[in-house]
Amino acid sequence: MSMIRDLRAAVRPSLRKSSAVYSGYDATRDPSASSAVVDCAVYRDGRRVKDAECLTPHEAMIRVREGGGFAWIGLHEPTEEEFAGIAAEFGLHPLAVEDAVHAHQRPKLERYDDTLFTVFKTIHYVEHTELTATSEVVETGEVMCFTGKDFVITVRHGGKGSLRALRHRLQDDPELLAKGPSAVLHSIADHVVDGYIAVAAAVQDDIDEVEIDVFSAPAKGSPRGSDAGRIYQLKREVLEFKRAVAPLLRPMQQLSERPMRLVDPDIQKYFRDVADHLARVHEEVVGFDELLNSILQANLAQATVAQNEDMRKITSWAAIVAVPTMICGVYGMNFDHMPELHWRYGYPLVLGSIVVVCVSIHRTLKRNGWL
Repeated sequence: MSMIRDLRAAVRPSLRKSSAVYSGYDATRDPSASSAVVDCAVYRDGRRVKDAECLTPHEAMIRVREGGGFAWIGLHEPTEEEFAGIAAEFGLHPLAVEDAVHAHQRPKLERYDDTLFTVFKTIHYVEHTELTATSEVVETGEVMCFTGKDFVITVRHGGKGSLRALRHRLQDDPELLAKGPSAVLHSIADHVVDGYIAVAAAVQDDIDEVEIDVFSAPAKGSPRGSDAGRIYQLKREVLEFKRAVAPLLRPMQQLSERPMRLVDPDIQKYFRDVADHLARVHEEVVGFDELLNSILQANLAQATVAQNEDMRKITSWAAIVAVPTMICGVYGMNFDHMPELHWRYGYPLVLGSIVVVCVSIHRTLKRNGWL
């Protein structure tokens, strides 16, 4: 709460500071020191201003206010101190700033005065040679986007999901980039959803592999039902995937259908395409979850059937062994006056009777599928 109070004080209208006292980006800062800012550029008419390289966010906004265009500032996992100056410079809401710094947010779209705050969950497929009960299938990250009328601030968390290639691709399309900050927002959304599509295809391959293993003959020495750990782990990873996709449906619907002052009408049409792709991915992820439920139930059913078969075999052999046990038990009693005790052919007759009865029981049980 103390951080929120500090930020609220920082974004009050009376922003009395020069570049020399600019919090987080002052003129006395050591240029060799590491910074959360990975790129900061000014764009006019869809093209990057060449003489506006290596600027601080404060200097970039001075260029924008003097000559027009918009600034695009990219950050990677900034600290509170590093982001405080940018928040003050652009008048970002303290609650949105807190979300951007601490991450682990649900995908959402919020409007604070003249700024749109959007949270995207990025998904990266983790390559693995073999799916095990402990395999990590998807790795998540986050991209937060502050969109104003003359600026875009992207805050990325996680080791994957760099926006550098996206920035270069946009710079090669000045006609689209000329639409302003909303074009950048659309490109980020499209980039994230395209990542979902690629991951969904890879996860589908993993599910197909597990499904084949479950319904094929088990390897020698591998009992039925041994795939339950792999299926459960894959289901957990799909659930993580679902948490990234499902909450983003409503924000994309709002961006594609609801008129917004900060979103160019021409760009809003492109958001419809992103929303359609997202809806398709969501259907696939929901299907993955349901399919894994069915595979898990089938795997458990197979394990139950295998156990029943084992129990039937044990019961069958117990029934066979019960015959000689009973006969030997009867004739093992030490009574003087028992029939056939002194008969010459009594012993071979009893043994023959045991063999005949046991063979008959064995054939009957085998014919009925118990052995």
